[in-house]
Amino acid sequence: MKYISTRGQSEPVDFLGACLAGLAPDGGLYIPEAYPQIDPAKPGEPYAHVAARVISAFAGDALTWDEVLGLCERAYSSFAHQSVTPLTQSGPANWLLELHHGPTLAFKDVAMQLIGQLYDLVLGKTGQRMTIMCATSGDTGGAAAAAFAGAKHADLVILHPFERVSPIQRLFMTTTGADNVLNLALETDFDECQTIVKSLFADRDFADRVSLSGVNSINWARIAAQTVYYATSQAALAGQQIRFIVPSGNMGDALAGYVAARCGMLPGGLDIVCAVNENDALLRLFEAGKMTKAQTVETPSPAMDISIPSNFERILFELSGRDSDAVRGVYERFKQAGEADLPETAKGRMSCSGIRVQSVSNADTLEEMKQFESETGWLICPHTAVGTRVARLSPKADVATVVLATASPAKFPETVKQATGREAGLPDFATGVTENEEVFERVEPTLAAVRARVEQLAR
Repeated sequence: MKYISTRGQSEPVDFLGACLAGLAPDGGLYIPEAYPQIDPAKPGEPYAHVAARVISAFAGDALTWDEVLGLCERAYSSFAHQSVTPLTQSGPANWLLELHHGPTLAFKDVAMQLIGQLYDLVLGKTGQRMTIMCATSGDTGGAAAAAFAGAKHADLVILHPFERVSPIQRLFMTTTGADNVLNLALETDFDECQTIVKSLFADRDFADRVSLSGVNSINWARIAAQTVYYATSQAALAGQQIRFIVPSGNMGDALAGYVAARCGMLPGGLDIVCAVNENDALLRLFEAGKMTKAQTVETPSPAMDISIPSNFERILFELSGRDSDAVRGVYERFKQAGEADLPETAKGRMSCSGIRVQSVSNADTLEEMKQFESETGWLICPHTAVGTRVARLSPKADVATVVLATASPAKFPETVKQATGREAGLPDFATGVTENEEVFERVEPTLAAVRARVEQLAR
C-alpha cells in the first residue's frame, strides 16, 4: 500500500509514513494510490476484529495481523459499550449511531484511541520521539489528550480557540495532568488555529527539527478508523438500504463513509447527507462550485463552526479525476485571493458523488433538541441535533436513515438545558474530569508565538 499527496509534489509513502507525517510535505493530504477492497462486516462480528481487518488492508505489509489486532483490541477496551458504536432505533426507519461511548464522550475517540496505540507501537519500535500537533474545534483536543497523555515517545500540543469550545470540551483537554501535553488557548477561531498548524507543517526545517506529526482529521489513520462504524452499521442493518446523515465540520466523518463505499464495505452504495449548521461553507462548495473564505459565526454546535472543511480536498481530488495539478491550483488561488472556482470536472461530478449537503439554522437546532427529547425521552447533543433535523426535514421512507450521534449531550450541558430544560449529567466513568486541575496557556494567535512555544517544548 502506497499513499500519494493530493497536490502531487511529494513522494509516495507507506501507511506508517502517511500516518506519522499527517500532512504531506507539499501541503497536500495523503490518500491511497489505489483503494483496497475489503469484505463487508458480518452481523455479530466483533468491532475490534472488523477494525483490524480494515486497518490491515490499509497498512499492507507495514504491520503484521497480530500487531494490528492487538492495537485494535487495546484501543476499544476502554469504551463503555461492548459494541463500541451501538445502533439505537429512534423511529420506525430512523436510527442513531452512537459514537460517544469512548473516554471523552465524542466520536473522535473511535479513531484517536487507535492512533494512540499505533504511535506507541511504531515509535517504540524505532526509538523515535515526536511532537504531535492538533488544532481543535472542541472534541479532537480532548480525544488526543486522552489518547496520548503519558505517552513515552510523544509530546502533544493542542491549539484551541479561547472561549469558543464548551467548558466540558475544554476540561477533557486541560485536566490530564500529563507533562507531555501542552494546551495553548488562542483568541481566534478554529480556522486560524488550523492555519497555524498547517503553516508549521509547511516549514520543513521546523517540522524536521521538532519531529512534527499531526492527528487532526486530516490524518489518514483517523479516516481509516472511522470507516469501521459504517461497515458495522451496514452489518447490523443487513439487507436494508441505508442513508447516513453526518453532522459535518471538517468533513472527516463523511469522507470515511465515502472511503468505506470505495473499498466495498457498503454493498448498497453511498448515500450520505452532510448536515451543516449556519457555517455552511460545505453547502456553498457543493451548490456553487466555489471555495470562499467567510468569517465563522457562533452556533450551538461549535465543533462545526468551520469555514473551510479540510477533508474536502480529498473529495475534490477524487471528483477532479485525481488531477493533482487542478487541486493544487484551487488551493493556491484560494490562498492568494480568498476564493477559487472548482474545476469543471469536479463540478460536473458532484451531483453523482453520493454526497449531498443540507444546512440547519441555530433556532432549528435548539428546537430539534427539544422536539427529539419530547418524542423519545432522550437528550442529544446540538451537533447530533443538526443531523436529526435534516432527517426530519427530508424523510425517506424506503431506506433506513442512520444519523451519526457524534457526542454525548453531557459535553454541552448549557445548550441542552437551554433547549430542553433538563440537566445532562456526565456518566459515572467521566465525572473525574470536573475534579482535576485545569492547565493551559494563553498564547498570541500568531505563527511566531506558537512556533516559539513548540520549540521550547521540543528542547
